[in-house]
Amino acid sequence: MKFLSSMWKILKNDKLLQKVIRNSGYLLSSNVLGMGLSIIQSIFAARLLGVAGFGVIATITVFATTLNKIFSFRMNELVVKYFGEAVAHQENDKAAAVVKAAGLGEISSAVLSFLILVLLAPLAAEKLADDPTTTRLFILYGTIILANFTYETAVGVIQVRNHFRSQAVINLISSFITASMITWAYFTHKGLPEILAAYILGKFILGLGTTIIGWREMNKALGKRWWKTNFSSLPPFKELFGFAFSTNISNTVIHLVRDNEALWIAWFLTPVDVGYAKTALAIINLVQVPITPFISTTYPEINNAVIQEDWKLLRRILKRITLISGTWTGLSAIGLALFGNYFLMYYGAEFLPAYIPMMLFLIGLGFANILFWNRPLLLSLGLPMVPYRISLFCGIAKIGLAFILVPVFGLNVEAFLLSAFFVVSVSLIVLRGFKEVRLRESLDQEEMPA
Repeated sequence: MKFLSSMWKILKNDKLLQKVIRNSGYLLSSNVLGMGLSIIQSIFAARLLGVAGFGVIATITVFATTLNKIFSFRMNELVVKYFGEAVAHQENDKAAAVVKAAGLGEISSAVLSFLILVLLAPLAAEKLADDPTTTRLFILYGTIILANFTYETAVGVIQVRNHFRSQAVINLISSFITASMITWAYFTHKGLPEILAAYILGKFILGLGTTIIGWREMNKALGKRWWKTNFSSLPPFKELFGFAFSTNISNTVIHLVRDNEALWIAWFLTPVDVGYAKTALAIINLVQVPITPFISTTYPEINNAVIQEDWKLLRRILKRITLISGTWTGLSAIGLALFGNYFLMYYGAEFLPAYIPMMLFLIGLGFANILFWNRPLLLSLGLPMVPYRISLFCGIAKIGLAFILVPVFGLNVEAFLLSAFFVVSVSLIVLRGFKEVRLRESLDQEEMPA
């Protein structure tokens, strides 16, 4: 009770934390409802397709997402940093130029990603899905890349503008449409193409809807002619490109190592193992969903604290959001440990072997969930290459060990390696961030007049 009383007192008196939670709440309410819909749709899809078919769907969807991420420049982070700074200093031309450049860059990368996907689809169908006839399905799902042509840029604008409510509505509509179509496919005994079409439609709604919201927010902030601003107001090209390139490289490394487990498992093992992993990660999503909105809503606040060089405020933000994320993650992990097999039975008895890899995945994903702010902190401090280097070296070690161990020992070892990657890399990033904060704080104190 004392702990709960202390938490309530902090929340009641901390206006900034209230703002973060309020903005997170818009996304959280959408995500919680979306999570329920996602669980329902994954259960129906798994029961309809079986373990192997569920694994093939996961392989197709993750393949397109991975290619898109490889060529993405994480424009939302670039927009939050440079558009946010320009807005804070009332430099409207610079703000417009940043968003315009980010949008055009993202469109170019989307077209390139889709063309490469078309070229690689036959190879992916044969080597990853173990079925050359799925080539057309790889290409069909790849069209979501084109539908998300300025998604990240729009998300960055929404974050800076603190307009999360509309984005939450779009997220919910997307989840509802996808779940409805999969439910229909299950009860009408359809198959893999219909399930894939449901995912595609949801992604189209999410991508295009978010772009419309971002455009509307730009019109409100800078007027309807903002997109005609020339690029002369941009920050130095070397600085802008360096930030975009470093975040792209970092994102690519993180995605190749962390977010595309389905592809690595498909390469080393079988679609059945992919099905187990996909199910395990879908259930672990129950732990991650409530925390995910904090990533979007705390990054601008962390960035603002760094801009103001208010290190006390920065520490307070990090400490209190960690307390929230740690409490939720710990309680959820205990729940999954006790009732994980019960959840798996909803998918079917054939999915019960996913319990052990689920618990192994949970160790690393839970650790990263608690310290979710690790990378945004270094980005705000102007150190985008640090998480890249740490993730790169840890990722090389993880992948190297996977080539040696996973074909011999199977899915559980892959799950263990992913968790080890999270624990080691996140710990190193957090330590580096705190070291930089202490250094800057000491420099500020030395510059203060006696």
